[in-house]
Amino acid sequence: MRIRPARPDEAEPLSSLALRSKGHWGYDEAFLAACREELTLDAAGIERGRTAVAEDGDRVLGFVTLVGVPPQGELGMLFVEPDAIGRGVGRLLVEDLRGRAAALGFRRLTIDADPNAEPFYLAMGAKRIGSAPSESIPGRELPLLALDIAATG
Repeated sequence: MRIRPARPDEAEPLSSLALRSKGHWGYDEAFLAACREELTLDAAGIERGRTAVAEDGDRVLGFVTLVGVPPQGELGMLFVEPDAIGRGVGRLLVEDLRGRAAALGFRRLTIDADPNAEPFYLAMGAKRIGSAPSESIPGRELPLLALDIAATG
């Protein structure tokens, strides 16, 4: 498995991957429809989000985005193909993101986590710092996490 920068022409397949991954948690069609806009990438968003993909051969297994301006940014999106969840793809993406974030001068990343993903982020060293309103579902609160980034050099 390798990590590489996402290409602008991958916006549609990455958006579809995000919806499949979100659906892994058993959300119904109405919930996923409400999240569609928030989970949709475009070519500019791929670049703006410093998007990286994990691929095995020619198959993309997941992706992650890094948004914001140092020293504090956000892990905007992290999604893994449902059949690859539990195989270390997410861990590899977060480790790569940490290295890239440190090199860019980020010291802390916040994460508005899906409640089902919170245990993964906590295992990766994030700490819960509060809650944040969902951008897609009115009245829904998400775990707000912080991931400290070690300085390089």
